Amino acid sequence: MAVQGGGGRRLGPFALHLWIFLSLLLFPHVRSFYLPGVAPQDFNKGDPLKVKVNKLTSTKTQLPYSYYSLPYCRPETIVDSAENLGEVLRGDRIENSPYVFKMREPQMCNVVCRVELNAKTAKEFKEKIDDEYRVNMILDNLPLIVPVRRPDQELSTVYQHGFYVGLRGQYAGSKDEKHFINNHLTFTVKFHKDPETDSSRIVGFEVKPFSVKHEYEGKWKENSRLLTCDPHAKRAVTNSDSPQEVEDKKEIIFTYDVEFQESDVKWASRWDTYLLMADDQIHWFSIVNSLMIVLFLSGMVAMIMLRTLYRDISKYNQLETQEEAQEETGWKLVHGDVFRPPTNSDLLCVYAGTGVQFFGMILVTMIFAALGFLSPSNRGGLMTAMLLLWVVMGLFAGYSATRLYKMFKGTDWKKIALKTAFMFPGTVFAIFFVLNALIWGEKSSGAVPFGTMFALVLLWFGISVPLVFVGGYVGFKKPAIEDPVKTNKIPRQIPEQAWYMNPVFSILIGGILPFGAVFIELFFILTSIWLHQFYYIFGFLFIVFLILLVTCAEITIVLCYFQLCSEDYLWWWRSYLTSGSSAFYLFLYAAFYFFTKLEITKPVSGVLYFGYMLIGSYAFFVLTGAVGFYACLLFTRLIYSSVKID
Repeated sequence: MAVQGGGGRRLGPFALHLWIFLSLLLFPHVRSFYLPGVAPQDFNKGDPLKVKVNKLTSTKTQLPYSYYSLPYCRPETIVDSAENLGEVLRGDRIENSPYVFKMREPQMCNVVCRVELNAKTAKEFKEKIDDEYRVNMILDNLPLIVPVRRPDQELSTVYQHGFYVGLRGQYAGSKDEKHFINNHLTFTVKFHKDPETDSSRIVGFEVKPFSVKHEYEGKWKENSRLLTCDPHAKRAVTNSDSPQEVEDKKEIIFTYDVEFQESDVKWASRWDTYLLMADDQIHWFSIVNSLMIVLFLSGMVAMIMLRTLYRDISKYNQLETQEEAQEETGWKLVHGDVFRPPTNSDLLCVYAGTGVQFFGMILVTMIFAALGFLSPSNRGGLMTAMLLLWVVMGLFAGYSATRLYKMFKGTDWKKIALKTAFMFPGTVFAIFFVLNALIWGEKSSGAVPFGTMFALVLLWFGISVPLVFVGGYVGFKKPAIEDPVKTNKIPRQIPEQAWYMNPVFSILIGGILPFGAVFIELFFILTSIWLHQFYYIFGFLFIVFLILLVTCAEITIVLCYFQLCSEDYLWWWRSYLTSGSSAFYLFLYAAFYFFTKLEITKPVSGVLYFGYMLIGSYAFFVLTGAVGFYACLLFTRLIYSSVKID
């Protein structure tokens, strides 16, 4: 059976065994299959290979641009590839190119076109070179990579996505810095040959860029032979000793070579090269160490809670006289107030419902990603899946919000459903709209077109909002959740609290542990987003996610218990904010990452970074807050239903 990750990514050992088990269970008669993505394509000798171009990217500006925003060689007609929703939101613009190869037929010094620069086009090239933009291309769904030898290790090679538009440098003996363009590309197409059928599958697409000032005799004609690069004389370009300068009225001749290399790498493993790009940054030991510490802490917390509660409940239940009960202090004394509805209970219902929506979306996305459905070869697949799942999970958001609302003796469920459907998405959409306007102002391809914006609004109003109302209706029709103890008519006075039980202090302390569970993994996620690297260890991320949930639940329960023991019964909002405060640390870490790891210089790019990280932190707050809140709700219901109330 040929089990292959979407687009050729191999699954992790756990996911692989699970997938084989499920496939044998569900499809006992199927001989072989591929996970959704891209099925392998076989090429015979001489078959045309069409290279596609993608956006120009820069880690310095974070603003993608269309390949043809620069005066590169164009085909007769530019054809846009159909992009999915996720690709459009990522700023991908995949188009055809004038680069066409023939399978297993090497080419040398092919002239693509000749471009004469004017002041405007020279300035455009210079700006992109200054901002260190890279050109991205695709062949048979494989992104173009540039092999770079590491200076510290002779035999070690790292791979970079795409090649630089050009570089800055000085001529020997001159102090003036000039801009040079990479106008000669030496492509290497790696293929795996099937010995039986003689057909081949593409398993690698590499390039070495050079800057060459091409020379020729006489006036330029379409069939002019170059002196600097001649297939007849076997004169190839191997260095950039005589580079092509970018200046007004200079001509640039774009050329390329194609080499074909047979490879032992099979099609199923062709993505390994891409996924192991950042091997020097993946400190497995640190991540495992972090997880072990968190697991140890969680175990300790669970043990303390079980022992303390068992002792308390036994003691309370063994009290024989009223005098003994009055001498006791602690959580039992607030039983008549602990389930009193909080202030702004409507808002708490809305945020709890939104948190459930987020939890459902992330859980299902993680499961699909860990099983290999959302591999990097399926560009935009992850974002598309998350958007669609968010919309569908509106059903659970409405249900959770109105169910809680009914517990608080609320009657107007439609108001809560409406707020749940609009509060979080509305806030995020407003921030996104402002950021998109900034990107539009920079004329970047990252700006979401009007049509896509309309599709997002349609998903929101046409599917998400009705589903929230359906969930809300079902949730409100269910019988109200009964409190385990009766609530007194007159609120009890809360005694003066110790300094360490101050709400702000305890809330901020509570967010440290959940953040500690994810901050190492967060480094890799930020690197994949902002330094344009692939993130693929979803199985591991899933474990981190589960540990985050456990940590959020346990730290909230512990602090809630201490709060109730000090006779403070205002736990509803504090339980949400305790674990939710981890989002504050996440945003602080994002700011630290910005100043230490990124080289962003443009103010617009800085605003984009902090705008998107604000959305991310807000979403993290809603998720972790809801987990802590529901854990605390279950905990309080459990302990107050376990003791005898006189």
